[in-house]
Amino acid sequence: MRRTRKPGCHVGQVRHDGRPAGEVASELGLPTRRRQAEKLVIGRREWVMLPEFDAGPFHAKTDSGARSSSIHAEQIVLSDDCSSVGFFTRDHYGRRKWCEMKVGGVSRVKSSTGEAKPRIWVETELELPGGFRWRARLTLANRSRMLCSMLLGRRALSGYFLIDTARDHLMGMFDARGGH
Repeated sequence: MRRTRKPGCHVGQVRHDGRPAGEVASELGLPTRRRQAEKLVIGRREWVMLPEFDAGPFHAKTDSGARSSSIHAEQIVLSDDCSSVGFFTRDHYGRRKWCEMKVGGVSRVKSSTGEAKPRIWVETELELPGGFRWRARLTLANRSRMLCSMLLGRRALSGYFLIDTARDHLMGMFDARGGH
């Protein structure tokens, strides 16, 4: 028997009580990275926010064929000591947002055309409608010619999600301001 979830079923307040996150998530019935843990079913496209920057919503394509994830970035500026990066990104409504964050590293990423290029990556928190949050690495790339300004690859999806490739936006929508 298959259980279905309603969009927005994972809403909660953040509390730190000293217990391991996996233990708390299991108690609350939330997805965890453990193998046997229940997974959220998401669509081939979902809405995603970047809560650390109050940015979004972004139209994100889920792609289990891609190893890494990326976000649209323009006018990328690396600090003199290469420890932080700043860039403009655009949400689904075309609003430009300046983001500054610590550089996680630089990786060689092979694009869908087969060309490998070095890309800066950052780690940040992502949020789905309904409040589910998790941390993921995002490489910075110009995705202005792409339908979706964000791509979520295997590394970001692994352990938390199963993808229903026939459906979109199973987690629901954010309102026009990006809230729940």
